[in-house]
Amino acid sequence: MEKLIINGFSEFQQYIGKELGVSEYIRVTQEQINKFADATLDHQWIHIDPVRAATGPFKNTIAHGYLVLSLVPYLWEQIAEIKGVKMLVNYGIEKMKFNQPVIVNNELRLRVSLKSLNDLRGITKAEMDIVMEIKDNSKPAFTATIIFLYHFNK
Repeated sequence: MEKLIINGFSEFQQYIGKELGVSEYIRVTQEQINKFADATLDHQWIHIDPVRAATGPFKNTIAHGYLVLSLVPYLWEQIAEIKGVKMLVNYGIEKMKFNQPVIVNNELRLRVSLKSLNDLRGITKAEMDIVMEIKDNSKPAFTATIIFLYHFNK
């Protein structure tokens, strides 16, 4: 997969309404899930107890929804590089919907399309529709619109 290189605001505008790309797959491991549980103090058995989870609805542990969401920046970095940016700020998430649980050892990838791009007096507001796909599953883990603020160099 070749990373998309975008050189500034005017070039970024050319992608409105288009898919920007798809990341590589990443496997979600039990070790990641356990570390996320420790970091967030969310030790619900469905996430961290494989023995009990084997008798549960998914027959295995599942990743925290927010763990899956937290992979977006890492996967976004694989898709595109926006040049001439002095700072990037996560501004928000809209229409977030978890559609399918991510079972331990599932592989995920991110698909991103540029919904809109607006210049707010020198700060670029980018709204991107994202889909977190689960390998070999027709339903995505989640869909959302993420909003980044790009502060471009003058």
